[in-house]
Amino acid sequence: MNWQLKSIAFLIQFLFLFVSGDEGSHKYEVGEKVVLWVNKVGPYNNPQETYNYYYLPFCKPSSEKAKHKWGGLGEVLQGNELIDGQLDIRFRTDKSKTSMCSQTLTDKDAQQFTEAVTRHYWYEFFVDELPIWGFVGPPPEHTEDSSARYVYTHKTFDIAYNGENIIHVNLTSENPTSVKSGTKLEFTYSVNWIESDIQFAKRFERYLDYSFFEHQIHWFSVFNSFMMVIFLMGLVSMILLRTLRKDYARYTAKGDDLESLERDINEETGWKLVHGDVFRPPVMLELLAALVGTGIQLAALVLTVILITIAGTLFVERGTIVTVFIICYALTSLLGGYVSGGFYSRHDGRAWIQTMLLTANLFPLVVASIAFTLNTIAIFYHSLAAVPFGTIVVVVLIWIFVSFPLCLLGTVVGRNWAGASNFPCRVKRIPSPIPERPWYLSPLPIAVLGGILPFGSIFIEMYFVFTSFWNYKVYYVYGFFLLVFLILLAVTACITIVATYFLLNAENYHWHWTSFGAGASTALYVFLYSVHYFTAKTKMTGFFQTTFYFGYTSMFCLGLAVMTGAVGYLAAAAFVRRIYRNIKCD
Repeated sequence: MNWQLKSIAFLIQFLFLFVSGDEGSHKYEVGEKVVLWVNKVGPYNNPQETYNYYYLPFCKPSSEKAKHKWGGLGEVLQGNELIDGQLDIRFRTDKSKTSMCSQTLTDKDAQQFTEAVTRHYWYEFFVDELPIWGFVGPPPEHTEDSSARYVYTHKTFDIAYNGENIIHVNLTSENPTSVKSGTKLEFTYSVNWIESDIQFAKRFERYLDYSFFEHQIHWFSVFNSFMMVIFLMGLVSMILLRTLRKDYARYTAKGDDLESLERDINEETGWKLVHGDVFRPPVMLELLAALVGTGIQLAALVLTVILITIAGTLFVERGTIVTVFIICYALTSLLGGYVSGGFYSRHDGRAWIQTMLLTANLFPLVVASIAFTLNTIAIFYHSLAAVPFGTIVVVVLIWIFVSFPLCLLGTVVGRNWAGASNFPCRVKRIPSPIPERPWYLSPLPIAVLGGILPFGSIFIEMYFVFTSFWNYKVYYVYGFFLLVFLILLAVTACITIVATYFLLNAENYHWHWTSFGAGASTALYVFLYSVHYFTAKTKMTGFFQTTFYFGYTSMFCLGLAVMTGAVGYLAAAAFVRRIYRNIKCD
């Protein structure tokens, strides 16, 4: 299994390199030119509010059309635009202080630099695929005159090497110069080469925050979630082995005399009374089929991406995980169509084409509408977060020629292979009345409360995921992520089974949407947590960053809701089929 995952990861990385077409061997000869790529600049507290590096009046390349480095699909979607900085850096050749350019600040230039320093602008460079970060100027609160603004005009690059390879790059920003209209700034740089004994394969480890991600609380949270799974599985086992077994014994007991028959009828209560309605097709069958199919597709997608990332350490390469995510989503559409088509056919659905179209289009269109809104805002702000038109065309073509046909194929196969209706009980012609019960036994409270424990199982991991995404940390503990993901699925399945049992025991047979909602409500608590994280854990400001934060969070929570809802529904469906299989349904 391990070698198969590594083979898949290698194949995807190979395809990615073929698409990007500009990845080198990472080996240099002495004196060979090393390219410094400038990428983006933006406020440190607003990770998505990024602009082209030359948005600020830095020294621009001498040629009108500077060399650009376009990566793969994922790199473009992440808002990267690498431009040759045209610095004369030679492998293992020190360079003393050298001028890049000198310029006299205009009123506009001074205003741009002033705003950048005030808002703590940072920038990103790349040398041999290694990221380098620096600030435009010292924070105003750390200078003697807090009313003045300063820009660093000298950059010192300390580059470590081992044999033919570059190991790491340190950037030191120096010589802060006051920013005023009419001031002449001379931007300079120097390069120092330092020999290192660190192996090339381990050069990325310095970007990994071991003390943060492998903290004791991380291990404790996983253990706590695992114990929650044990508890819930014990609860489900108790329901199945004790409560239901007694119900089976009493319900299946044979009595020939009228008195025994009358006693059995009078004692028949709870979930047994609704055996003639429990397999009645749910309302909005097409929508539920599409959501269940899409949810299982997303679960398979997440599992596949995690395993490929573990096998191939894809977090090292820029945008590779996003590229793999898009490709795997298109390929797993076959599974989504199969589950949706089989589910719809088993409930005697006739409009299978509409269901297939809903399965193929519903989730992508909702996500695309959110992305389109964010992209419009990014274009208005001239931000690098705006996705180019060509990239949008590529994504649409992948959906048209890969995702949609596979969804259609999966639907046809699902209808023919898994579409036979084999429910253990026949459905009554006339629906039974649902008796009044306490409010907490109605579908809505059960569905809303069902997401508390699944959210509790991933609560700590959400903090690490959010911090890595919004606070410039590289998330690399995908082994943790895989374990937490499996725990989430197990907890969701168990809590949905328990919720479904309570609902059926209240003689309410509308369990389909309730079970889906009990699993999907996990996303509600994740969204509420994201609001807390935004206000308490970040310093994000402005309309741009706020819309991007909640836009991305909404897309994440939407996918989480569909996925956990589908997993919960299938677990509840298996439970319902199991408990009604051994009773008399005549």
